[in-house]
Order: sequence, then C-alpha cells, then structure tokens
Amino acid sequence: MRKKNFFAGPSVLPVEVLEQLRDQLVDYEGQGLSMIEASHRGGMFEEMYDGCLALFRELLGVPDDYDVYFLGGGATLQFTMIPTNFLLKGRHADYTKTGTWSNKACSDAMKLGDVNVVFDDKAGNYTTLPDPKTLKPSEGSCYMYICANETIGGIEWQEFPDTGDVPLICDMSSDILSRPVDVKKFAMIYGGVQKNLGPAGATFIIMRRDMLERRNEGLTAYMDYGLHAKDKGLYNTPPVFSIWAVKLVLEWIKRNGGAEGMQKRAAEKSKLIYDVIDSSDFFRSPVDPRYRSKMNIVFRLPSEDLEKQFVAESTKAGMLGLKGHRSVGGLRASVYNALPLEDVVALRDFMKEFERKNG
Repeated sequence: MRKKNFFAGPSVLPVEVLEQLRDQLVDYEGQGLSMIEASHRGGMFEEMYDGCLALFRELLGVPDDYDVYFLGGGATLQFTMIPTNFLLKGRHADYTKTGTWSNKACSDAMKLGDVNVVFDDKAGNYTTLPDPKTLKPSEGSCYMYICANETIGGIEWQEFPDTGDVPLICDMSSDILSRPVDVKKFAMIYGGVQKNLGPAGATFIIMRRDMLERRNEGLTAYMDYGLHAKDKGLYNTPPVFSIWAVKLVLEWIKRNGGAEGMQKRAAEKSKLIYDVIDSSDFFRSPVDPRYRSKMNIVFRLPSEDLEKQFVAESTKAGMLGLKGHRSVGGLRASVYNALPLEDVVALRDFMKEFERKNG
C-alpha cells in the first residue's frame, strides 16, 4: 500500500506517471532503448523535449515572445544567474523578502551588486505579504524579484504586483500550474520541477525575449541566458529523466483540466485542512489568512511535545512528511497537484481524531 505523501519536495507524483516511467524505462515506446540512454542531440529525445516545451506553453498560455526551456542546477542556481545577467553595474534591483527562499535569493544578489529591499516581514516572522496594489518598484530598478509561494512559511501571493516597465521576476517552484497565471505580467518565471511538475533535477525557465537585450556583457557560458535560449536549454547535456517525467506530468495535468482543473483541486484540498484549523482552538495557523498557501499548509499545536506526537502517530498511520521545516518547526502538509483528494481527507480525519484524544 502506498504511503500518503505530504513531503514538500521532492514530492508526490501521479501514480499513473510513475507506472508510465516504469513500463517505458527499458524500452521507450518500442524504440529499442531507454529515453535515459538516448543522445540529447536529435532523435527521440528532441522529439520528446519539443513536445514537453509545447505542452508547457499550452498549459500556461505562454506568449510567442517568450523562450521556454529547462536547465540543471536547481532553482537555487537562479539566485545567482538572475543578478549575474540582469543586475547592471551602477544600478540596483528590488527584492521582496517574504520567507526563506526569497531571502536566500536576496542574499545572493547582494553579493553581486546593489539591492534595494522593498518589503521585508522579518518583524512579523514572515507571516504576511504586502498589498500587491501598493508595491511599486523603485526608480532606476533593473528588475523586481518575488517568490510566488514560500514552502517553509506557507505563504502565497494571491495576486501579483504591477511593476510597469520594470521587469518582474518570479520564483514559482512550488505553485506552478496549481492555478492559471497571466504570464505577460512577468519578464521571467522560473522554478525547480520537484514540487509540482516532476522529480528533482530540472529547472524550468520562462523568459520574455527582450530581457536578453538587458543582460550584462562578458558572462561565462553556463551563466548566460542568451546562450541557453539560443539552444533551447541544450547547450550541455540536459537532465533527461527529469524532463521526460515532467512531460508525462504535464500530460496528466492536461487530462485533468489543465491549470483551471488544478486550481479547483487545490482549493478543495486546502479548504479541508484550513477548515479544521479555523474551527479549532487546538490547531492554529500563523499565516495571515489573506495569503495562506494552497500548496503548503503550516500549522502549530499547543506544545512542541504534541507536535512530535502528531508526527509520530501520523507516520504510523501511513502519512509522511508532516513535520515542519527544521528552521521553523511546527507541522506542514504539502498538498501539491498530484496528491489524491482521499489522502487529504484522511489527514483531515486524523487531525480531528488527534484533537479529540489530546485536546
């Protein structure tokens, strides 16, 4: 029997995708070899890859003037690549500090150039976000940077700021394709795939093409987005297995209603857990209700001892990954696209019973 997987990443994948990977791992579509053995220069890999990119464009509604490709190195590499390319000498970039991942991105950018922090909720322990209608870039900014969903803090932008002529760059690692997004609002969207799209190993890049005219000169090869855009992300050997799995997940998303279908799933699943929290004095959420994540639900109990007991008993019940991140403690349920509704129902029922016995 499969466990109920609430890990924040790497995270749950659709069972039918895992079965497809299993069935075709040795012989991909009867072609006599595995996809992970094939050359990335032409042939069956490039056919799969082009299909993956086309499907990604379709599901997100990516305009024609944007490049879409995959890179290795994880999303964390982008914390350096973005300012290396776009933080111009003698100018500055605007960063929002809304939790662990945007804070890390900001810290790396500060090592490479001048950064202006336009929002920092350190005093509030990163439990809220600014009103996007009031958040504006500073004069002369090269770009504004945000993280759409902070997995550790369980906080998510429900709407995005309008930055006008200043490019908006967004890390969407953990909520990509959990809802429709107007790609035109952004100059760049990127993210690791290991939360909502596939197994770890690949990072997706969606970039408006005119951004390449704004980058610094004299960049080393791998750090240059222009080089990657020219080669569809195939400057060097790509993370083949991860990309192949992403294509299968994208096909699964399309079969299940696309971004709109995933949005309905996310709303239904997250509501089950938030309703338990909000109807109880035993559970509490530290996050501003206006900005609660529908992907990563963080909550606390009256004591750390009860939280340890909750993790131990839920693990025995076949529920994995409910311990909060080591940096903040508490509890966290990640309810990504592929997590079945019945697993969330089981968690809801477990929470109610745990409160009945311990509240």
